[in-house]
Amino acid sequence: MLKLKKSRSQILLMYALLGAIALLMLFPLLWLISTALKSPTENIFQTPPQLLPSQPTLNNFFSVWNSLPFGQYLYNSTLVSVLTVGLNLLFCALAAYPLARLSFVGRDGIFVAIVSTIMIPFQIVMIPLYILTVQLGLRNTYLGMIFPSLASAFGIFLLRQAFMSVPKEIEEAARMDGSSELGLWWHIMLPAVRPALVTLAIFVFIGAWSDFLWPLIVIQDENLYTLPLGVAKLAGTFSLDWRLVAAGSVIAIAPVLLLFLFLQRYIVPTETGSGVKG
Repeated sequence: MLKLKKSRSQILLMYALLGAIALLMLFPLLWLISTALKSPTENIFQTPPQLLPSQPTLNNFFSVWNSLPFGQYLYNSTLVSVLTVGLNLLFCALAAYPLARLSFVGRDGIFVAIVSTIMIPFQIVMIPLYILTVQLGLRNTYLGMIFPSLASAFGIFLLRQAFMSVPKEIEEAARMDGSSELGLWWHIMLPAVRPALVTLAIFVFIGAWSDFLWPLIVIQDENLYTLPLGVAKLAGTFSLDWRLVAAGSVIAIAPVLLLFLFLQRYIVPTETGSGVKG
């Protein structure tokens, strides 16, 4: 009985610790939402700070939405992020499959070279990328914003490791059934590594959605601005009215949170070997 009570107390202590850590991690987001909901009569810099607005209002969101073309910014960010995710998954999966399942001369060296590029900061390749983008006529275009993220070393590494975990028996059975290499990749391998694909999709989407530096460099047409550029413009438009900047930031963050809540149930291990008898 004493052991059972001790076990329960340990579980309660663990949940309390995890709850405190979660609250600490969520505090900046809660403070952002609180600032966005505060009316102009409230002092957002008061001491001690007040988390709950005394006069909550949604006028800040309406002011932001009506003052700038946030609908166009939202469309641009959605289009760029969705296309980036789709193309990144396609090219990374095509590159990772032969590195994981096919045997050819120099395979390991190619993989090491690809993974080594993770150590190169984006700022080093930014100028060559910009010159190449201009030479290809992609400046001030959606494809110009997508161009640097068509594939990533991290994505190739993640999917290669996922492909390597698929049992060879499944691959051999598909080959015996007459499946082509492309059909094997599409019908067998991709469904088998769905959790890795979803994980990579979330990372790529967040990176594309929140990217500020590259769109700032390659886009001059305000009609092509993404949400991060729109929020930066918002800060200048209202001379740093933090209520409106917070409201714009909440609008920019909300789709990412919704996407994660929708996709988190897919980030679970799959029993790819369940159909293989030992």
